[in-house]
Amino acid sequence: MKRRHFIRNTALATLLTQLPASAASSMISGSNKKLRTAHIGVGGMGAEDLDAISSHDMVEVMALCDVDSNALEAAKKLHPNARLFSDYRVLLKEMGNDIDAVIVSTPDHTHAPVSIMAMELGKQVYCQKPLTHHVSEARAMQKIAKEKNLVTQMGIQVHSFYDYKLATLLIQAGIIGKVKTVRAWSPKNWGYDGPEPVGSDPVPENLDWNLWLGTSAKRPYKEGFYHPGNWRKLIDYGCGTLGDMGVHIFDTPYNALELKVPKTIKNNCRKPNGFGFPEKNTVTYVFPGTKHTSKTLKWVWYDGVGAPEAHKDLKLPNGEKLPDQGAMFIGEKGRLLLPHFMKLPKLIVDGAYKELDMSLVPDLGTPIRNYGVEGKKHYHQFVDACLGKDTCTAPFSYASSLTETILLGVIASRFPNKKLHWDDATARFREKEANAFLDGNYRDF
Repeated sequence: MKRRHFIRNTALATLLTQLPASAASSMISGSNKKLRTAHIGVGGMGAEDLDAISSHDMVEVMALCDVDSNALEAAKKLHPNARLFSDYRVLLKEMGNDIDAVIVSTPDHTHAPVSIMAMELGKQVYCQKPLTHHVSEARAMQKIAKEKNLVTQMGIQVHSFYDYKLATLLIQAGIIGKVKTVRAWSPKNWGYDGPEPVGSDPVPENLDWNLWLGTSAKRPYKEGFYHPGNWRKLIDYGCGTLGDMGVHIFDTPYNALELKVPKTIKNNCRKPNGFGFPEKNTVTYVFPGTKHTSKTLKWVWYDGVGAPEAHKDLKLPNGEKLPDQGAMFIGEKGRLLLPHFMKLPKLIVDGAYKELDMSLVPDLGTPIRNYGVEGKKHYHQFVDACLGKDTCTAPFSYASSLTETILLGVIASRFPNKKLHWDDATARFREKEANAFLDGNYRDF
């Protein structure tokens, strides 16, 4: 079933008629009223999201949902008054009047189904990255958030960190002039070049496998391939290294240069195997120019063991090694290196490091080198925005375009070494065969 049919054909229409009018509005009013949250996915990253959101003084955790009873019980110990659910659809039906915001921390393939249902009910949404599994979903989520005037935030925590904000301001202040190229990299390997597993294993007692699969195709459970962690490697559930680390590392250059979506995309990788993402990718994007770039901007992404490939743009002064992960801006007046993460950007001019001219940017205070402190800022910004006290800096209006860009590179892995041409206005590729991967078939479950 296509995504556009999913909302119409689920029980959502029934839910909306069953809920009183007040359930379709999550306006928070009153200086002492707390934000009532429901957390869908509370294991792994979901546990971190729950901890960070609930650390805000004005949050009351009302509901917890997970398909893994072990994760649910662990979260319940921290929030004993919250109601427990294994099916997000039941949570939204039964708790519609009692929640204001939904935190979505599930695997990538369920981001859109959960978030869209919550937003249709008028709930503010914080959704982990990448925003969606398919391009069509990203555009749909942006549209719904805008139509319903909802507070939204994508979970790219480093967006609110000191070093990334500083790099953004420096680039926009012209510290290296107009930028012509960005090179970004991560040596992580969220790909799988092996064969698809055969047979099946018993489903663990703590796992509801049907609910974990959700709208994705039915598949037998195989230990070690899906839950709890390896789903990122697989086409049906994750978005590979590009969708995981790429979102974080793309974010600052993308934001600083005020990019939208690319004109062309090419991925140098192995042939598709229909099951896992390639273990190594070199993705080349060409973007239309902005006021911060040359006429067009070239962007090269490297991932997998050994990334990035050697290039003169990446050569550091004094024979230094590149940081394990990061991005390099190449401009008309020099280069700016942005390590990932919690390290100051470095200015390189004529092959030597130069001191950053901090007079170019407003005072951001002193860098905080404590993830436990710094990491909560992005979450608290969302809570404060829901309470009318702040504005989100990674709303779905921004996150959908960033995610679309990432996903176009993921799709390009289906067509190794072939340049794909993207039309922003129609949201279609010139190459018709690539359009089959913009959407997904949703299973009734």
